[in-house]
Amino acid sequence: MLLYNSAVSGNCYKVRLTAAQLQIPLELQELDVVDRSQRPAVIGSLTPVLRVPVLVLDDGRPMFESNAIIDYLAEGSALMPEDPYERQQVLAWQFFEQYEIEPNLAVARFFRLFDLEPGESLWRQKQEGGRKGLDALERGLRGKEYLVADRYTVADISLYGYTHVAAEGEFDLEPYPWIRAWLERVAAQPGHIRITD
Repeated sequence: MLLYNSAVSGNCYKVRLTAAQLQIPLELQELDVVDRSQRPAVIGSLTPVLRVPVLVLDDGRPMFESNAIIDYLAEGSALMPEDPYERQQVLAWQFFEQYEIEPNLAVARFFRLFDLEPGESLWRQKQEGGRKGLDALERGLRGKEYLVADRYTVADISLYGYTHVAAEGEFDLEPYPWIRAWLERVAAQPGHIRITD
């Protein structure tokens, strides 16, 4: 399978991490995360949204949107619950991740990684939104080892992608003991790879 990838992207990392833990080999093709001028030519026929990750199956069919890709890869494995209620819980956390975590933690991190100046108002908005998302994640993990079904699932992979690098967007995880303990458990999973691997 071919993954159109950006090494620093947490969304792409989710796909690489899932594949690594399921021992699925991937061929990577890097796309620039800042200069997106080549994307219409390179992935325009594969995804209407022109974002990475894009995974191309061996038969040529493309997939886009990180959480949808990892759910496909995890189907039939221990990472994807069979129980309908537990699957709903996985999806709920994944929707939360794309609505609350990614738009704030990822964007703040992007500004800092590439020395971009967002302006005080936008920066404050991302910081406040990120803390709100982290507060909710902390509540969701309180008293639990993992997000769904008392075991490691794609829900954890989805939330781990950007939460574990939150400090790169100037988010302090010290006030979040349940998140910090959960991050350590996720990093200890068999087959774990780092975002920079």
